[in-house]
Amino acid sequence: MVALVLTDLEKRMKSGIESLKKEFTGLRAGRASASMLDPIMVDAYGSMMPLAQVGTVTTPEPRLISVQVWDKGMSKAVEKAIRESGLGLNPIGEGQIIRVPLPELSEERRKELSKVASKYAEAARIAIRNVRRDGMETLKKMEKDGDISEDEHKKTSVDIQKLTDKFIEQVDVALVAKEKEIMQV
Repeated sequence: MVALVLTDLEKRMKSGIESLKKEFTGLRAGRASASMLDPIMVDAYGSMMPLAQVGTVTTPEPRLISVQVWDKGMSKAVEKAIRESGLGLNPIGEGQIIRVPLPELSEERRKELSKVASKYAEAARIAIRNVRRDGMETLKKMEKDGDISEDEHKKTSVDIQKLTDKFIEQVDVALVAKEKEIMQV
């Protein structure tokens, strides 16, 4: 029973790390990448959809991303979503094709991107701590219901904390690597 709880918590914490890495791919460090636009959500047909579900994203040149919108009526919404994404991009609409030129990264922009990376990392840390909190609450309930002993509760609490520390460390390592990549000139 306790092993299932730990396995579930580890799986949920892993998904937090994977989510962080996915968000980090959206932070560019010089070259255009179609995955940069992955985190962008577009207000389409009354709901929020990932950009990849309303058009095709390509990188025809090293400093240019191109978005071929499938429905011409969505072009303005896609442009707006890219502009307001916080990635510092200024899309240029040409009918169903939206060109997104990547400006040269200034020192100031690099620092801004580092701050964004730090925010993503903090959100991942919070998500991991929330998973830990859920696990601790589950343990309390299991002990209260008589499913586990007080000793098992204490031992498993220590295991959950070790698991949490391991994943928080992974977040920190990923952040340091991303900041190094962003700050390279």
